[in-house]
Amino acid sequence: MNLKLTIATLTLLSTSGCAIASGGNAFASGGIFSGYKSPGQVGAAQAAKAGEACMSSILGLVATGDASIEAAKKAGGITQVAHVDHEQFSVIGVYATTCTIVHGQ
Repeated sequence: MNLKLTIATLTLLSTSGCAIASGGNAFASGGIFSGYKSPGQVGAAQAAKAGEACMSSILGLVATGDASIEAAKKAGGITQVAHVDHEQFSVIGVYATTCTIVHGQ
């Protein structure tokens, strides 16, 4: 039983840190937890509306989603961009998300 527990522990340790969230003009990586926002592009429009688009990763093995500016613009019904922010979140390298938030009109 101890051998199985040791193998399971080593397997978990070897896979931690594989799911990484990054985006925008900044990058920070917390070994246990990361949760931050960072700036992106700046445009000339007023920031009357906001739209968000996200992607996620599990163990760095499976990644899905669309965090593009175009997807965020569509989600918010935005045609002119005021500015773009990015939001990152990860827990122990097991699960991570990156979201693009577009502000505009």
